[in-house]
Amino acid sequence: MNYTDIIKHTLEQERARIVAVSDQIWEFAEVRYEEVQSAALMAQTLEEAGFAVTRNAGGISTAFVASFGEGQPVIAILGEYDALPSLSQEANRDCYAPVVKAGHGHGCGHNLLGSGALAAALAAKACIETLGLSGTIKYYGCPAEEGGGGKAYMARAGLFNDVDVAFTWHPWDENLAYNARMLATNQVKYSFTGKSTHAAFSPHLGRSALDGVELMNVGANFLREHIIPEARLHYAITNAGGRAPNVVQSEAEVLYKIRSPKMQQVREITERVHDIAHGAALMSGTAVSIEFDAASADLIPNVALASMLDEELAKVGALTFTAEEKAFARAIQDTFSDEEKRLLAKRGDVLAEQLTPLRKEPDFLNGSTDVGDVSWLVPVGQVYIATCARGTPPHSWQMVTQGKTSYAHKGMLLAGSVMAAAVVRALTTPELIAAAKQEHTEQLDGESYRSLLPAEAKPRPLSD
Repeated sequence: MNYTDIIKHTLEQERARIVAVSDQIWEFAEVRYEEVQSAALMAQTLEEAGFAVTRNAGGISTAFVASFGEGQPVIAILGEYDALPSLSQEANRDCYAPVVKAGHGHGCGHNLLGSGALAAALAAKACIETLGLSGTIKYYGCPAEEGGGGKAYMARAGLFNDVDVAFTWHPWDENLAYNARMLATNQVKYSFTGKSTHAAFSPHLGRSALDGVELMNVGANFLREHIIPEARLHYAITNAGGRAPNVVQSEAEVLYKIRSPKMQQVREITERVHDIAHGAALMSGTAVSIEFDAASADLIPNVALASMLDEELAKVGALTFTAEEKAFARAIQDTFSDEEKRLLAKRGDVLAEQLTPLRKEPDFLNGSTDVGDVSWLVPVGQVYIATCARGTPPHSWQMVTQGKTSYAHKGMLLAGSVMAAAVVRALTTPELIAAAKQEHTEQLDGESYRSLLPAEAKPRPLSD
């Protein structure tokens, strides 16, 4: 048997277990650094399969590393399992139907991502055993990709120091070997403190923390005109100071996400946002404290790994879908806004049944990921595989509801198959690793990974 036959056979045998893990993590729907059950299930599954598991990796309670094999090279498989807040949704419904009001949900498909990476690890292990391959594979259980920068903390802890190359994937609405850059990001909490009083009897004695937040947001809105067009500022008021309009709010908080193509640009824009916060505090007569929350580096692509992944994806080929699967996907598309439908008209089939050609010149995607932090340390290859109806917006209830569909499971297993093949190629082809590392050095162009994380920063659960 060759490696493609071993992978196919292994995933047929393990399919039920992998799907069950994915669906269970979908049910857990745990957000950043709170993925206690999800991480435990994934770690236990790998341990039962013969991997040596180190829990509490890097001092992060919901991170782990599972290893199999010995010696060089060391190939990493990156898995995630965190959900998003306020995206609770019943599975397999073509209408908005939260399971729990304001509950959490897998709006970015990380239940599939982590389980597809699990599939790759199990299949790659089978190849090592059957073919007698040397080298080590490591599954990295990575928490808090969504706004928590889990991999950045893992990188700071040195967990990737012995890795030669890494592979991961992401659920998407098309099938391709990913070759693109993404934005670096900082996330910062601004806490304003004022003085409460009766809003009618003695408003002159109060100092509104909510005024501070609102003035800051106005200042940030004006700043947008004077930063580079590729940069982004987002914010969420996480504490408005209470529900009583007749009480001047003594405290209020706002969480900012600052994005730009390069880490240094993010740092510079962040300092300008800090200045706006201090100015808002002066205008409102309040005090502001600034607390770093999380960060992610910009993503460094690797054409050598992307080209190899494209070859392996072509060997397997795109998925095909049943009439029932297409009908449900079409029902999901019917829920899109008119603007989303206009964009969809250019996309073609309802579920992607073809492969998107590899873009040899790196593209740019206006999102962020803490995979970027790993990509500054080692070459990273990724595939994006269709698990949802064409045009499904990430971070939406429509994405959540499709997370347990049969076509999502098909995509997850396809991703696992391609990544397992990539691991075998890396284990058996020293020149591939050499080429990827050479390209990685050239891409960095003398820059070194400088963590965005202040020394005192610590992983923070969403509820903190």
